[in-house]
Amino acid sequence: MRFIDTLKNIWTIEELRKRILVTLLLVFIYRVGCYVVLPGISPEAIDALASFTNKSGLMQLLDMFSGGAFSQASIFALGIMPYITASIVIQLCGMILPSFQKMQREGESGRQKLNQYTRYLTVLILFLQAPSYLINLQIQVNGAHNGSALTLGFWTVVYLTIILAAGSMFIMWLGERITDRGIGNGISFIILVGIIARLPGALYYEFVSRLPGASGSQGGLVMFIVELVLLFAVTVGAVLLVQGTRKVPVQYAKRIVGNRQYGGARQYIPLKVNAAGVMPIIFAQAIMFIPMALSGFRSGESGFFHAFTDINSFWYNFVFFVLIVAFTYFYTAITVRPTQMAEDLKRNQGFIPGVKPGKKTVEYLDAVMSRITLPGSIFLGIVAIMPAFARFFGISQNFAQFFGGTSLLILVGVVLDTLQQVESHLMMHHYDGLMKEGKIKGRTTGQAY
Repeated sequence: MRFIDTLKNIWTIEELRKRILVTLLLVFIYRVGCYVVLPGISPEAIDALASFTNKSGLMQLLDMFSGGAFSQASIFALGIMPYITASIVIQLCGMILPSFQKMQREGESGRQKLNQYTRYLTVLILFLQAPSYLINLQIQVNGAHNGSALTLGFWTVVYLTIILAAGSMFIMWLGERITDRGIGNGISFIILVGIIARLPGALYYEFVSRLPGASGSQGGLVMFIVELVLLFAVTVGAVLLVQGTRKVPVQYAKRIVGNRQYGGARQYIPLKVNAAGVMPIIFAQAIMFIPMALSGFRSGESGFFHAFTDINSFWYNFVFFVLIVAFTYFYTAITVRPTQMAEDLKRNQGFIPGVKPGKKTVEYLDAVMSRITLPGSIFLGIVAIMPAFARFFGISQNFAQFFGGTSLLILVGVVLDTLQQVESHLMMHHYDGLMKEGKIKGRTTGQAY
C-alpha cells in the first residue's frame, strides 16, 4: 500500500509528472532510433555483424552501452561512448593542465567553456571512430561466407560517417534535454536505458537455456533461480560499494557576535570508500584493449598477446584486477586532495577533534583515505571480474555481463541518482520519501556516468 501511495504522490506533483513524461518520450525516441538501419546496409550484413559481436567480448560491451544499436548497424551505432571518451579526456586535462584547472575554478562560465571543448572533441572522435566502424562492418560481411558482400566506396564512407556522427550528436542532445526538462542526469540515463534494454533478452535466453531438454542445459530451473539470487546479492554489494562512506567528524569553533553565537556545530566530511567510481574500470579496460589490438596483427593461436584476447581467461582477469586496484589508488590520489580539505577547514575555523590543524590534518586525512581505498579497490576489482566467474559457472555471455563490471556499477549509480531526484521532489512538496526511514543517497563524486 505504501508503494502505491508513493506512486500516487508522484503523479500528483505536476512538475514531477511532466518531467517523467518528457523523459519517457525522449527515451522512446532514442529506442526507436536504435532500430533505424544505416542506408544501403542489407539484412545479411546485420546478421554478419551481430554474429561477430556475439563472439567478441569487447564488441558485446560496446553493443550493451549502445542498447543493441551497434550490432544492428543503426544510425545510433556509436552511441554515447564518444562523448564519454571526450569527457574523460577533458577531465584528465583538468587534473594536469593549469589552463583547464583555471576554467574549472571560474564557475558557470568555465563549465560552459569545458562543455564546449567536450563537444568539439566528441565530433573529432566521431569522425575517427565512424570510418573504423564501417570498415569493420565491411570486413565482417565479406568474411561471413554467407553469400553476401558489402563494398563501401570513399564517398559512401563519407556520408555514412556524417550520418553516424549526427546520430551520436542527436543522442547527446536528447541527454541534455532529459537533464533540462526530464529527471536525472540525461547522459547517464541514456546509458542506463541502453544497458537495461539488453536485460530482458539476456534473461529470456538464460531461462530458455535452463529448461529441461534444451541444448547444453545444466541444473535446470533450480540453477536459474540460484543465478537470480546471486545477481541480487551482487547488486546489493554494488549498492554498498557506491554508497559506502567514512564520516570524519569536524568541529567548528564558536564565535560570539553581539548577543548571538555562531559556529560550534559538529559536522562530518564524507569520504567515499570508492571515490574513483567506475573510472578505474574504464582506464583498465582501455589498457587491456592494447594487447587485443596487437594480437590482431599476429597470426596463430598462441603467444603473449593472444592470451589476453579471451576476456574470460585467468591471465586477462588477473591483470585486469591488478590494474583496477592500481588505477583506483591513482585516480583517488588526484581527485581527493587532503591538502585542500585541510586548508578549507582552517579557513572556516574548523578542525578534526584530536588532530592539530595544518600538516597533521593532511596526514590524518591521507591515512584515512589510504585505509578505506584498499578494501574499496579490492571490492571494485572483484565486481569488475564477476562476469568471468559467472561464465565459469556456465552462465551465458550476455547474461553474465550483468553480474558486474562497468554496466552494473553505472546501472546502480544512475538508479540511485534518479531515485534521489524523485525523493527530493516528494520531500519538497511535503510528501513522504521513497523509503520509510532515511534518505536515498546518490553518488557524491560529481561523475556523469
